Amino acid sequence: MKSLALSVALVSVLVAPVLAPAAELRITKDVPYVKSGHERHVLDIYAAPGAKNAPVVFWIHGGGWQTGDKSSVQQKPQAFVDKGYVFVSTNYRLLPQVDMGTINRDLAKSLRWVHENIAQHGGDPRRVIVGGHSAGAQLAALLCTDDRLLKAEGVPFTILKGCLPVDGDTYDVPAIVANGDMRRKLHGQADPKFGHRAKFGGTDELLREYSAVTHVARGKGIPPFFVLHTTENPDTSAQAFRLGTVLREAGVPVKVYGARETTHNSVNAAVGVADHPVTKELYAFIDGTMKP
Repeated sequence: MKSLALSVALVSVLVAPVLAPAAELRITKDVPYVKSGHERHVLDIYAAPGAKNAPVVFWIHGGGWQTGDKSSVQQKPQAFVDKGYVFVSTNYRLLPQVDMGTINRDLAKSLRWVHENIAQHGGDPRRVIVGGHSAGAQLAALLCTDDRLLKAEGVPFTILKGCLPVDGDTYDVPAIVANGDMRRKLHGQADPKFGHRAKFGGTDELLREYSAVTHVARGKGIPPFFVLHTTENPDTSAQAFRLGTVLREAGVPVKVYGARETTHNSVNAAVGVADHPVTKELYAFIDGTMKP
């Protein structure tokens, strides 16, 4: 019996898949992207020591536009560096200390720094994929559809090769505001002191201005989108399909993928986890469509 057990164990070892070792990470933290700027005008860079002309993932954290930090990246840096990317995670100023327009301009400045300096860290400044979770998903989608933001910083919109918004609920801000108003009215609930309407400036014009769907149009060079959401949240699911429909009608390559049995946080944490369906679907889309 011992001999049989030993033989089975040996066979198991021989047929087990050989996993590629994780790439070594060179991490450069708290790099200022604005000269003499705010303490949150900083970003982190993750790269393999020998990286050269690698495509770049530019990541925007969530937190309701009021909290959060660039360190909230889970498995993503290692996963993307293993796949041959340089990974950048950025901070930005937050509500209510600044308004939404200032946040967007901060991110455009951060991406300008990446475009001008990432080659020194092994990245290709002409090939950038922008991603983000929750509030970061809204910000990423807007950065990849409203070309005025990068143009104001002298950055070519053509450097954007893909967008990866994860479980955002504000690609169409007027829609989420209207849904919230209706629900509170039906249930006799008070309006929030600092809800979506207030965060996005209060006026109908500003609600539209900060909606990615407003800026989608043919011929702008909008990059392909992989719109990831959890199937458990009707708001983020509806917003994902809304964004996907508008992009598709404008001829922009897009995949809307709903991850089952996930939460708002776990669907984000799944990005980059080996063999997870989210990671498999994402990589398949990147390899087949984004081609950075």
